[in-house]
Amino acid sequence: MKIAVIGGGASGLTAAIAAAKNGAEVTIYEKMNRVGKKILATGNGRCNYTNMNLSFECYHSNNLKLAETALNFFDLNKTLTFFEDLGIHPYVDESGKVYPNSLQASSILDVLRYEASRLKVEEKTDFNVTGLRKNKDKFSIIGNDTITADRVILSTGGKASPQLGSDGRGYEIAKSFGHEIIEPYPALVQLKLSGRYFKRIAGIRFDGIVKACAGENLIREEEGEILFTDYGVSGPPILQISRKVIGELNNKNKTYLFIDMFPNYSKSELYDILQDRFRRVGYKTMEDGMIGFINKKLIPVILYEAGFGDLNKQCGNLNKKDIYKIIDILKEWRFEVTGYNSWSQAQSTAGGVKLSQVNPKTLESLKVKGLYFAGEILDVDGDCGGFNLQWAWSSGYTAGYFCSII
Repeated sequence: MKIAVIGGGASGLTAAIAAAKNGAEVTIYEKMNRVGKKILATGNGRCNYTNMNLSFECYHSNNLKLAETALNFFDLNKTLTFFEDLGIHPYVDESGKVYPNSLQASSILDVLRYEASRLKVEEKTDFNVTGLRKNKDKFSIIGNDTITADRVILSTGGKASPQLGSDGRGYEIAKSFGHEIIEPYPALVQLKLSGRYFKRIAGIRFDGIVKACAGENLIREEEGEILFTDYGVSGPPILQISRKVIGELNNKNKTYLFIDMFPNYSKSELYDILQDRFRRVGYKTMEDGMIGFINKKLIPVILYEAGFGDLNKQCGNLNKKDIYKIIDILKEWRFEVTGYNSWSQAQSTAGGVKLSQVNPKTLESLKVKGLYFAGEILDVDGDCGGFNLQWAWSSGYTAGYFCSII
């Protein structure tokens, strides 16, 4: 049986290995000059390939129940065993993220390619698939050449990081066979905010809490390292909340972030700290009096946001109301979200092929016999922390296994 895997990313490589293990003749068709480029970029080059705290609550879809079968078929334990059998010794950090012990993303790609080669999977790179047709029991893959196959696994990815090969072409192929596409939008991406001072504070990092609200409703809260940029904010907590925020923006709802720069202190505790501080350095200006407490570049911005026009006012002259104005910014700095960065900065895609049109057990199309889906092209996306790669392994192995035995 000849199986064509269109797209040589994480899910495509896994699908190819699973199919070849069952004796299928497998060829991967990849538009880039090598397979697995996106794998090399994951986890800041270290490849956080799964998470010990795997939970369905970490995934999003318009029909998540249908995705659970694949996640259960090739679950966390099977994933860990799969990679250990290939030579990957896992390193688990304090949060449960799993990396190769080498802390090199290239290790994951190397062992996948080695296994694929051992199983005689053929790689055809620089092969840009522009269309797919089916005539009776055969598929025609249209690209640099026209190739035939008995079955096809579509693992072309979504639209995130198009520079690494995901340009959304797979959606067009799926639509050509009658599949509906849940409109894709970036997930795990930086957010653009309304504000006057971002260029002044770009590059400042701190551990804090961010709350995202649509109107008065809290939609998600995350904690971790937050980074100010010249357009707004980044950092793991921002990426985590971005999917919910963008969903609200797409529905034309005003959305706001509230940033707490001192999550370990209550407002009253901060008041005691600042009151004591200003008493000690009462002879200094407000601007000088904050040095050593927060990042120096932030000081004038915080004070301006708190409503102080004269930063030369002495600390000793600040009353309780004045101090609480500062605390309100430090604990609940409010920003309106105006947008988000482009697909090239996004780490994953929300939306994709509608799951109700795919067999949840096998990931075969319910519209076209012999056509299977794997990875980000489907309407499933996960939080930061290895969950998207886990979906790639789970869906890839599921599609590859059932494609080659049915």
